[in-house]
Amino acid sequence: MRRRRTGLPGQALVLGAVCAALLTGCGIRTTSVPVDAGAAPSRVPCSVADGSQGSAQGLPLRVYLLCGAQLEAVERRSPLPEEKVSGDPVRTASALLAQLQSEPSEEERQAGFSTAVKGPLVVGGGHRGDPAGTLRLSRQPEDLPPTALAQIVCTFAESTAGAGSTSVVLGGPGKYEPRRYSCTRELKERPESSVASVPAAPAASAAPPAPAS
Repeated sequence: MRRRRTGLPGQALVLGAVCAALLTGCGIRTTSVPVDAGAAPSRVPCSVADGSQGSAQGLPLRVYLLCGAQLEAVERRSPLPEEKVSGDPVRTASALLAQLQSEPSEEERQAGFSTAVKGPLVVGGGHRGDPAGTLRLSRQPEDLPPTALAQIVCTFAESTAGAGSTSVVLGGPGKYEPRRYSCTRELKERPESSVASVPAAPAASAAPPAPAS
């Protein structure tokens, strides 16, 4: 008596082809090449203990460093006594700028932090006729790398050295008019982009004397 063939090998090939077609139709890739599903999440923690660099004494400062292609805040302490810095916007700005130019500590480097602010760079008060609260750098702000300027703007703007409303009025050493720079969420997320600015309002001039009656 003849045995009936089941045809399993042929059926298996057909089923395999159908399954492959179904997988392709459903959008499931059968290749082992990694699928580009957008930017990969950062593998660095971007977080350190408060005051990881500097002594336990001195003025507490908050500076913005680069981490994971974004700006992230880091708590620092200035070596200067608090009474010599607090209440003076120019001294506060100088202390902040010194921290931005300092190389990150070992703990900060391991957490993924870096800085684009390189010296020599100093900050001073505004020129005569500048708007109140103007800070002037020893280099023209727009001549700085965008990431460095973004660090400075956000660090100054969110401190007592800023001009209020998360902004800071910055100028350079020359006679160019200072401009107002704002620290926005977009700037923190994309510090490599150009830092937007607007003309700063000039200092209020003295009112003319009233005419004699």
